[in-house]
Order: sequence, then C-alpha cells, then structure tokens
Amino acid sequence: MTEGTDATTYDYYTGSEPCQKADVKKFASLFLPPLYSLVLIFGLVGNALVVLILIKYKKLRSMTDIYLLNLAISDLLFILSLPFWAYYAAREWDFGNAMCKILSGVYFAGFYSGIFFIILLTIDRYLAIVHAVFALKARTVTYGILTSVVIWGVAILASLPGFIFHKAKKESFHFTCSPHYPLGQEREWKQFQTLKMNILGLVIPLVIMIFCYAEIIKTLLRCRNEKKHKAVRLIFIIMIVYFLFWAPYNIVILMYTFQDSFSLNNCESSSQLELAIQVTEAIAMIHCCINPVIYAFAGEKFRKYLYTFFRNRIAIHLYKYCPVLYAEAPDRVSSTYTPSTGEQEFSAAL
Repeated sequence: MTEGTDATTYDYYTGSEPCQKADVKKFASLFLPPLYSLVLIFGLVGNALVVLILIKYKKLRSMTDIYLLNLAISDLLFILSLPFWAYYAAREWDFGNAMCKILSGVYFAGFYSGIFFIILLTIDRYLAIVHAVFALKARTVTYGILTSVVIWGVAILASLPGFIFHKAKKESFHFTCSPHYPLGQEREWKQFQTLKMNILGLVIPLVIMIFCYAEIIKTLLRCRNEKKHKAVRLIFIIMIVYFLFWAPYNIVILMYTFQDSFSLNNCESSSQLELAIQVTEAIAMIHCCINPVIYAFAGEKFRKYLYTFFRNRIAIHLYKYCPVLYAEAPDRVSSTYTPSTGEQEFSAAL
C-alpha cells in the first residue's frame, strides 16, 4: 500500500540470483489481517461516535468542530479501505485495476488530509490563544469550511500519483496492487514520492507545530487560564500521538528508498527493511482508532456528550428489556447534564 515502494514485490539483486523475500509476505499474511480487522471494528465505532457527537450535540458551532469532524472523516477513509488491504495481505489482489487505483488514492488522501487537519487544529489553537483579538474574526464556521475544502483539494492533489501509478498486475503467479512508474523513471519517482511523504507528512508539520506550541506556551505562562490549558492539552496530545504512530513508518520508508545512501543495499538489509515497513505501517494504521480514545480521556466535554448519548439512546432501550441493568429512572438523565452546560465553547476542551 505504500507509495514509495511495494514491500512484497520489489526485488534487489545480489550477483545473478534475486533476493528471495517469502518471509515478508508470510509475515504480512499472518499478522496484518487480524490487526486490520481489530482496527476496522474499533476505528469505525470510535470515529462514527465522534462524527455523531460533533454533528448532533455540538452542532458544528466553531471552526475547531469543523476541523475535528474532517479529521474523523480522514480516519474513516483509512478504516473503510482496511477490509480490502487485509484480504490482499492474506491472499492476493482480486478486486481489479479500478479498485486498486481508487483504494490507493483513498489511502493517501486519508494520510495527507489527516496530518493537514492536525496542522489546522494546531494553528487554530495558536490563533485562539496567541492572537485572541484577531481570532474573534478569523475563527468562524465559514472560514473553517472554506479552509477545509482547500485542504481536501491539496490532499487529493498530493495523493494523485498514488491513484495514477498504482495498478493491478499479475506478477509471478499472483496479482498485486502496487505502483508502476514510467519506464526509465522508476528510481526518480520512488524517491520523489518518499521525499514528498516525509516533507508533507513529517518535516513541515513538525516545524509548524514546534513554532505554534512554543508561542502558545509562552502566552500561557504569562496568563494562567485552566480552560485554555485543557484545550491546548487535547490538541497537543493528538499531535504527539500522530508523530509517535507515523514517524517510524516515514523514517523506514526513507531508509528503504535510499538504501544506497544508508549502505543498506544488500539482500539481508533489504528484507529487514521490508519487514520493518510492514510493522511500522501496521502501527500507523492503528492511529485511525486512537483519536476517539484521546477525546474520551483528555476531552471533558466529549465524555459528557458520550455519556448523554449512551444514556438517552442506548441505556434507555436496555432498560425496557432488562430494568435491572438500569439503576436510575430514564427521566433523570436530563438532570445530570443540561443543554446549557453542553453548549459551552470548545475552549474548555472538546
């Protein structure tokens, strides 16, 4: 699924014999399908709840809500393609050339849009705290929608090579879905794609986030405000978790693509790198279901909305069939959490 390389089909030659990498494919067929199945279940439920709460309870009243909604949609793009990749890892590509292109494009669109919206969330916090007066005019729902449309356009543009060059092709005795670049330009295209992923997905976001949080911390040190601290903590955790899950994959892809530069252009090193790609990419995919967990633990408002949803929509139905599971009367739910407390602004954290 990687844009810079295909971990199961790329061969290095040592002498006259090709480098055999059957262990990499075997590992992927055993390890990836069950992992992707778990990510599919938890990620789909978690991000669907985020979308539901943002639309139904928060009503998308702020720019931050718009960005968080789009971040959840980015994660869902990853998640909905996982059954296909799980099947591919276990067997071969049986879904045709069109699905290969579409799902590869969706994969990279989700990757780029996800990091872009995390950047926007960081800038949003920066404006709200460091430039509070300007933020009153700039941080509107309208501007949130407009910038989101632009970000999706940029993400789709960045993912076009994945859509264009990925093809379903029979190699040896099985079909693969992998990038096939123009003849004579394979090396240059692979290096360009890998550098693009690392620059757009790691370097630029890191620079922006370091600058924004340095300014945010300086401002907060001058002005103690517990609500602002909570809001910053939530976005900061989202940022850190992103880098913990995606940075190893980006670094391994960089090392794999530039094996000559790292003196790793031998069969053993190449096989180890391909195995590392499988592991780090699987870890990166787990990120799809992490953000809802972050909201639940770091977002006070999100926990309250989630509690209200389960009390009003799920527990009340369980009460009808099994009253012993429901200790309190349903009509007391409204007293535990009133609309007025639920409609406060994001500044107290999601």
